[in-house]
Amino acid sequence: MRPIACILTFLLLGPILVAKPNIILCMADDLGWGDVGINGNDVVITPELDKMAKAGMRFERFYAAAPVCSPTRGSVLTGRHPSRYGIPTANQGHLKRAEITLAELLKDHGYATGHFGKWHLGTLAPDYSGKNNRNPEKNYMTPGMSGFDEWFSTEYSVSTWDPYKPENAHNGITDPRVLFYHNGRNIVDGPAEGLVGDTAKMVMDKALPFIEKAAESDTPFFTVIWFHAPHLPVEAGPEFLAMYPELDDNTKHYYGVITAVDRQMGRLRNALRELDVANDTMLWFASDNGPEGNPAKKGRSQGTADPFRGRKRALYEGGVRVPGLLEWPSSVKGGSETGVAAVTSDYFPTIAEILGYTLPAALRRPYDGISLVPVIQGKAKQRSNPIGFQGHGMATLNDDRFKLVHVPGEKRLKHDNGTTPVAEWELYDLKNDPSESKNVIKKHTAIAAKMRAQLEAWQASCEASNSGADY
Repeated sequence: MRPIACILTFLLLGPILVAKPNIILCMADDLGWGDVGINGNDVVITPELDKMAKAGMRFERFYAAAPVCSPTRGSVLTGRHPSRYGIPTANQGHLKRAEITLAELLKDHGYATGHFGKWHLGTLAPDYSGKNNRNPEKNYMTPGMSGFDEWFSTEYSVSTWDPYKPENAHNGITDPRVLFYHNGRNIVDGPAEGLVGDTAKMVMDKALPFIEKAAESDTPFFTVIWFHAPHLPVEAGPEFLAMYPELDDNTKHYYGVITAVDRQMGRLRNALRELDVANDTMLWFASDNGPEGNPAKKGRSQGTADPFRGRKRALYEGGVRVPGLLEWPSSVKGGSETGVAAVTSDYFPTIAEILGYTLPAALRRPYDGISLVPVIQGKAKQRSNPIGFQGHGMATLNDDRFKLVHVPGEKRLKHDNGTTPVAEWELYDLKNDPSESKNVIKKHTAIAAKMRAQLEAWQASCEASNSGADY
């Protein structure tokens, strides 16, 4: 691992910030904007997320960096858009060793680091991948190789209930190498090691002892908890199915696995209080992209991005705008809300500023995220720079109010519902039209021209990064 600490410079910050807060980054998989009570869903049962919102800050405009999972996860750990380092979509590429991860930075500054749940940033064995299109040796990159001391992880999604049962296998693959690894050891016989029932509970069962050990030794900890739900295969346990007696079977399962995740968030929050570390712990919750089911709900993919347009794999709001929460009692007022746009790439620079460190010239490279410290302190009224997105045949730029959309070439024949032709360039006024229903590019030609220049410059920068210019 690269020795980062010795070449970082120290910056003094305001007294509101804890010098070395514990940091927990939680993320659901394919959870739509409208799949939680905090965003107006009055059917789903998510009392713990409701409590978390009342105790912390809710983001009205929180974005995943990409409309699919692997790229977003890379942005969380690096502060950079995944097109900079070759993860354009799910199951392609891996987190490059030359990237500096949050786990590495924090480990070098005395943190215990742990990853628990879905990884999806490389293979976990050099000789096997459950994805036929992924070269396991070329893309071998485990959490342990990325700065995590402790890890209990799967390469990609597994069933949300009894994943070791053959009938619940993802894509019918029953090889145990697609399931959990603990610090590099593949857990072949899960039931023999107690891995039965709710997958979210399995993940939290491993995360909590790691947190407890760090807390009892007065060691700051960085914990990444990436749940598998509500990604397919969606299987809810009997207790959670019984909570939704009036719903159809598919929706019972879908909401059931979300409630299962919510329960584990409750276990986590309770444990932090019992360990007397809640006050100085930053606890984040988000989703990696919008709900599965493009162009519409299907089978057990019953998520919703309402009132936004699009779903997973689209760069319209519904594909990337996701639930976002921060609970940090020592520094965030309970019941806070912000309309300032934030994105998963912001975690890295935010945490770096809170620690009081900045990378020196020798290690600097383009970062797409910004520090959210002014937002956390209630001082920011708008984002300081726009957010660029690209992938799946689209590119967009979101500023404080407007969103520019580029759908080039043959992709113009497709829309987020797969049928409606679209313009090559579109502009939406998100303040007055958050559902992106009216293209106003002809009304705001100067704004569109300026944003197009910004978007194209950003894309060129990403291309330069991907070609190796940053290392």
